[in-house]
Amino acid sequence: MASKLFQVSLGCSKNLVDSEVMLGILSEAGYEVCETAEEANLILVNTCGFIQPAVEEAIEEILAMAEIKKSDPTKKLVVTGCLVQRYGKDLQAELPEVDCFIGTDGFQDILAHLSALDGKNVSLSIKAPPSFIMDSSTPRRLSTPAHRAFLKITEGCINRCTYCMIPSIRGTLRSRETDDIIKEAQRLESQGVKELCLIAQDLTAYGLDRKSKQAELIPLLKKLLVETNIPWIRLLYLHPKRVDKKLLELMAAEPRLLPYLDIPIQHVSDGILKLMNRPYGRQYIEDLLTTIRQTLPGIAIRTTLMVGFPGETQAEVDEMESFLKEQQLDHVGIFTYSNEDGCAASKLADHCPEEEMGRRRDLLMAVQAEISTAKNKQQIGQELEVLVEGISGETDLLLEGRSRYQAPEVDGTIYIADGVCAPGDLVKVRITEAHTYDLVGEIVS
Repeated sequence: MASKLFQVSLGCSKNLVDSEVMLGILSEAGYEVCETAEEANLILVNTCGFIQPAVEEAIEEILAMAEIKKSDPTKKLVVTGCLVQRYGKDLQAELPEVDCFIGTDGFQDILAHLSALDGKNVSLSIKAPPSFIMDSSTPRRLSTPAHRAFLKITEGCINRCTYCMIPSIRGTLRSRETDDIIKEAQRLESQGVKELCLIAQDLTAYGLDRKSKQAELIPLLKKLLVETNIPWIRLLYLHPKRVDKKLLELMAAEPRLLPYLDIPIQHVSDGILKLMNRPYGRQYIEDLLTTIRQTLPGIAIRTTLMVGFPGETQAEVDEMESFLKEQQLDHVGIFTYSNEDGCAASKLADHCPEEEMGRRRDLLMAVQAEISTAKNKQQIGQELEVLVEGISGETDLLLEGRSRYQAPEVDGTIYIADGVCAPGDLVKVRITEAHTYDLVGEIVS
């Protein structure tokens, strides 16, 4: 009987790539991917453990899978990822239903861990600090639609933001070799990928861990442009302090580098930014946005903001509100501060109550929703190049896709109400209708 695998991948796109590596390794070993956990011999949950809501989601998912395992104790339940790296020994004690726990380093040896299971003891594998980084020879099976993929260029993080657990969970910065990244990009292109999303904790830190201490993102992009023909290359997660004029000028000169930047600024109050250990202030952010728009007119800018950081007052929330209204950003994610043990910020004074954090988030989300609606209405009548994703998740009567100004899984969608196309097609769509986050249009024949 063939071995069957059911996988759940939680958290960010970086974690998704790790899940795809395990899928690739297990597929090569003869595992068949199935649609439900009930069908599977092996249930694999790759977790996020970055903040408390992610921890709760992961525990809930593990317990749901453990419940399914109860009806067939021969099933193997394996839990991997950030939650394990952070809480492994506690999980081992609390969740005896799980056969094996693997941290953020060790998932690449999933077959060895499976062969070592004896069915009696819960095994635990945590390497601290993590040191693994994938390369182009690492098996990988895409779980995204075939026409798009994430390409992870680093592991770990060199920044030390006071609210963030990533360096302790994922380790310090480790950059892949440029030629190796090119090899993987070429393989993805040969598989039909038309949109390549470069990801890292911070793309702009690529190369800073090498002896030269030189950022190498620009040379990498130039080589990607020369050695592949992938039509869309998207940059996700850039630290504001390292976005420079040379990068913007390269993007302006190369239309395959999409006019889209994801630059998490986290806050705009100088005092809060200092407490966060973010090395810039509001004036720097405003100057950077001006430079970006002067160099790349029409670019879409995404950012994230955090509310409720220790010491934040209503005055700082008002400052963020005025900033949003002034800057008219295209895509904004707003999150509440999560007080995590082990983070420097947890020792700060004046923590904000949960209910108040929620009120502040809802206030700023309402402000941004108005901005987003107005910006989308300006798109009516325009013709946009759209990468078709396939049948809409909302209704079988519509297709959906994204423009150059919308990143997968985090931004809005363009619903295609009229015209013929297939997933992976790049088509011209005339926008006919606008909503807060999504657009509706028809294919221009």
